[in-house]
Amino acid sequence: MDQRVVDLYDAYTHGVLGRRDFVDRLGQLAGSAPAAGALLAVLQNDYARAAVVAEDDPRLTTGTAAYDAAGTTVDGYLARPRGGGKRPSVLVIHENRGLNPHIRDVARRLGVEGFLAFAVDALSSFGGTPADEDKARELIGMLEGRQTLARMAAAVPFLAAHPESSGKVGAVGFCWGGAMANRLAAAGTKLAASVAYYGMPLPAAEVPKIEAALLLHYAGLDERINAGMAAYEAALKANGKVYEQYLYPGANHAFNNDTNAARYDKAAADLAWGRTIAFLKKHLA
Repeated sequence: MDQRVVDLYDAYTHGVLGRRDFVDRLGQLAGSAPAAGALLAVLQNDYARAAVVAEDDPRLTTGTAAYDAAGTTVDGYLARPRGGGKRPSVLVIHENRGLNPHIRDVARRLGVEGFLAFAVDALSSFGGTPADEDKARELIGMLEGRQTLARMAAAVPFLAAHPESSGKVGAVGFCWGGAMANRLAAAGTKLAASVAYYGMPLPAAEVPKIEAALLLHYAGLDERINAGMAAYEAALKANGKVYEQYLYPGANHAFNNDTNAARYDKAAADLAWGRTIAFLKKHLA
C-alpha cells in the first residue's frame, strides 16, 4: 500500500479531510475512480475478520453491562473467564468508530488472559454505536471532552465494585481511546494502570496529576501523534511517573487493528499485545 494513501486515509478518519476531498484525492493517487474504489475497500475495516476469540468461546462468559455516570447510563460489552471468582478488571476504550466487533474481540482476548474486561460504548448517550462508521466518527466528534472523561472515569469504581472484580482496575485504549486512556490516568480515579495505543499525549501541565502506571505504544510512521511524544516523555520523567514507552518502526497508526488490512502490522501488534498483557498482570496483580 502506497504510504501516501494510508496517510490520506488517516487524515480523513481523524477529521482533517472531509469525505469529498478524501475521495477526490484518493482518485488522483489511484489514477481512476475504479482503482480508488478498490483501494477504499482495502482501507476500510472488515469486521468479518474480527474473531480472534469467538463470541461463543467456551472459556468465557460474555454479555452486555451498564453503569450510571451522573444520571447517564453508559453501556458496554463484558467478557470474563467462565466460572466466577475474583479477577483484575480492564476498561477497553474504542477508537473513533465506537464500540464495534473488533473492540468486542479485544475484550474477549483480555478475558481469555484472565481479566474481567469491559468494552465501553462512549456513544451510549446517542443510543449506542451505529453500524455506519462515518456516522460513528461524526458522533464521536460531537462528544464534549470533560463530560466524556467524567463518564469514562465513572467506569473505574463500577468495575472495582463488580462482584467478579478483585478491585484492581486498568484501562486499554486505541487511537481516540488511547488519548482517553492518557486522560483517564490523570482524572483522579483509582485506576492502577493505563495502556495507550497511539493516543494523543497529555499536555505537560496535566502530567503531575497522573497516578496510574502508563504503557505507551507509538507507531513509527504516525507523525501526527508522535509530534508530542518527546515532550510527553520528558514531562513523565521530570515528574517521576511510572511508565514504559515503545516505538514500533515502520508501523502505521492503528497497527493493532487486524480488521484493517492496510494498516495492520502483525509483528508490531503481537509484540505490543505481549507487552500489554505483561504490564497489566504486573500492575493489577
